[in-house]
Amino acid sequence: MQEEELKMKEAELIRGNPLLNNATSFNVKRRWDDDVVFKNQARGEAKIAKRFINDTIRNDFHRKFLQKYMK
Repeated sequence: MQEEELKMKEAELIRGNPLLNNATSFNVKRRWDDDVVFKNQARGEAKIAKRFINDTIRNDFHRKFLQKYMK
């Protein structure tokens, strides 16, 4: 009886240990975009630095707006 109980406890401990359980896999999950061909395309492009002008008529937004809609 004790031998059977020890064997059952041992089997229970082995099943409860995730490291000894073969059902789980410990593979590293890959990102969804790891195998994408066109990755990081915008890195090389230089960004235009925005400048701050405290004047609503002479700031860049207003000048762009005038160029776009008032011509």
